[in-house]
Amino acid sequence: MAYEFIQTENREGVYIVTMHDPPTRNALGPQMADELMECLDIFEDDPEARVLLLTGTEPSFCSGANVRGFNQRIQDREAGSVDVEVDPLPWGMMESQYASRGQKVALGGQASRIPLRIHKLQKPSIAAVNGHAIGVGMGVALACDIRYTSEKAVFSEAFARMGLIPGDGSCWQLPRLIGMSNTLLLQYTGDRIDGPDAYRLGLASKLLPDDELFDATFELASRLAKGATQSHALTKYLVHKSLSMDFEEALDLAHVAQEQVRKTEDHREAVQAFLEKRPANLKGR
Repeated sequence: MAYEFIQTENREGVYIVTMHDPPTRNALGPQMADELMECLDIFEDDPEARVLLLTGTEPSFCSGANVRGFNQRIQDREAGSVDVEVDPLPWGMMESQYASRGQKVALGGQASRIPLRIHKLQKPSIAAVNGHAIGVGMGVALACDIRYTSEKAVFSEAFARMGLIPGDGSCWQLPRLIGMSNTLLLQYTGDRIDGPDAYRLGLASKLLPDDELFDATFELASRLAKGATQSHALTKYLVHKSLSMDFEEALDLAHVAQEQVRKTEDHREAVQAFLEKRPANLKGR
């Protein structure tokens, strides 16, 4: 399927999605967000597409939200605003507005929902961060299961610089990856960090020279695509659920999942291949 702002390719079970809007350095505007939502649905429903590899057209991964629309939103909001009595402190004001919130898309926009859609994919996802990952672009990278970064990559929680908050889920993602203090440092300042610093903090699993990034990421994605993807899906489910469980609850849930994967074709094939001393031919079923 042809898209205007993304490019897709299914290669050896690896579904490669490239954010592609060079004039904006792959800013995540409404049209790109709609296309991403559609292609992620297609990816999840296609049994031949077993791993997502997400990247961007050089020189950026994703430069953030498309800022050109911000001024119009401000003008529209001010034109329709009325004075209301609110708690003068930000937390009270926020809680009042949250209690009377409307639809999520109306508040956050489609772009802010892309990280959640990636997070909830029932297949492995890998980001090849090849350049700027700014604001929601960083959130998109964080939503992937695994991140490989190039040395030239640039990460920034740039929201505070625009007088905004991280509305892409990174307030949930980052503390789990790099701790509270590092999270608030990045989010209060909006400072930019490069690939080596991102790797040092634990934002990325591997740091690679720029010209080796895609091949290394594809090699990992291809390896996973040849694996037991039913097992991958349930492993991801268990990891997510276990974050809010105690050890005993998590173990009970794992036992249920183990019984489910014992019934798969891949489990039977893997056992047979082990007994016959040959490589297993796993099909994701």
